[in-house]
Amino acid sequence: MFTLNCKGRLLVVDKPLVMGIINVTPDSFYRESRHPTADAVLRQAEQMLHDGAGILDIGGQSTRPGSEKLSADEELKRVIEPVAAIHKRFPEAFISIDTYYSEVAAGAIAAGADIVNDISAGALDKRMIETVAALNVPYVLMHMKGTPQDMQQQAVYENVTREVLDFLINKISESRKAGIKDIIADPGFGFAKTTDHNFELLRNLSLFNIPGCPVLLGISRKSFIYKTLGTTAANALNGTTALNMMGLMNGASILRVHDVKEAVETIKLFSACKLS
Repeated sequence: MFTLNCKGRLLVVDKPLVMGIINVTPDSFYRESRHPTADAVLRQAEQMLHDGAGILDIGGQSTRPGSEKLSADEELKRVIEPVAAIHKRFPEAFISIDTYYSEVAAGAIAAGADIVNDISAGALDKRMIETVAALNVPYVLMHMKGTPQDMQQQAVYENVTREVLDFLINKISESRKAGIKDIIADPGFGFAKTTDHNFELLRNLSLFNIPGCPVLLGISRKSFIYKTLGTTAANALNGTTALNMMGLMNGASILRVHDVKEAVETIKLFSACKLS
């Protein structure tokens, strides 16, 4: 399907892959994803790699709606030790750093990360795109309006699919002109989106298959799933799995999830169905 050049190592992706979420935070929306110590991070990384994760995504601050904003220095203090520890213990692992700060991106890449995953596509730090280009690593760029603190007040669109797609096309062009070679597009489920917007984007996900840019689907245990089911994030695994399968059928190449084993099994069944 595609390859990612990760600091000279090629991540060859011939079928959809799983990105496992490891949050080095005390306040992420899903309690079980919080791993505030290096030891806890290593245990989770080992389990996710064993379960089949292709990428480990390390985040140092919550970006749930209304979350508290950390400074770049505070975020760096949270992520550098865990990134370095995973890189040392599991040198074969591919690590992404989930940040919108260019300073954190550069520090994490130096500590052993391979990919930058930016929820703002460069909008919250104007140096991010040029920094990623200079680092020569893959870049996940995501659609969002505003900031995590105010984004849900900005969930207004005339046509959400068209507007998100136009945004991603423009940001991909900007990133390529800056010199970024490997780009992954994320429509930003749950970020400045209502429940209806999220379902519309999922139905139309096949439209986001921009040549040369794999699509990342990040819906794991999000509120549009558990609110639709009348449950909680803790009980949203089944709903996540169902919609991940729909995403795969509509062209998703990467599933960003809290539950790696279940996502890997979903991909196996999807692949078997395609071959049968």
